[in-house]
Amino acid sequence: MNKKRRIFGSIVLCTVILLTTGWVQTLPVANRSKKEEIMTTEKNKAIDVAQIRQQLDNFAKAFRTRDMNLMMSLYAPAMVSFDIVPPLQDVGSDTYKKVWEKAFASFRGPIDIEMRDLNITTGDDVAFSHGLLRIHATKSNGQKIDYWERITFCFSKVAGKWLIVHEHVSVPVNLENGRAVLELKP
Repeated sequence: MNKKRRIFGSIVLCTVILLTTGWVQTLPVANRSKKEEIMTTEKNKAIDVAQIRQQLDNFAKAFRTRDMNLMMSLYAPAMVSFDIVPPLQDVGSDTYKKVWEKAFASFRGPIDIEMRDLNITTGDDVAFSHGLLRIHATKSNGQKIDYWERITFCFSKVAGKWLIVHEHVSVPVNLENGRAVLELKP
């Protein structure tokens, strides 16, 4: 009996020490049911997916309307882009802003953007999306374009906001002649 009291006393003492020193701060969480934890996680994931979807909608809107401020608000300062146009990569949102300035200037009239087959995967502070992006517009030289490209965004949660830290845009290439294949449709 004395041995049981000592063990019990040691457990109580350890618990008091852990609680008072801040080592155990998740006691209420430990008392949650597994179902409540799953529901909270699913709710948080749904919120994150909705926020990322809004960022992607803002991307399409900024592209359509040539809204540079909106477009650049989507990117983290240290972002990296592997875009469809040279060079191989652009580093930093200030550098990438110049790419967007050229892109916006290369179109006249409306720019129609459609996103399809969008997939979003989220973690706690990192997420990515991939899908297909259709561009239907008239270039400044009068050439009409209408093609699909593949686009992947990697996001990081910065101060509670999902920002693009990496963007990758590509089109399929015919390896026999080295030319882009722009007539493919989903």
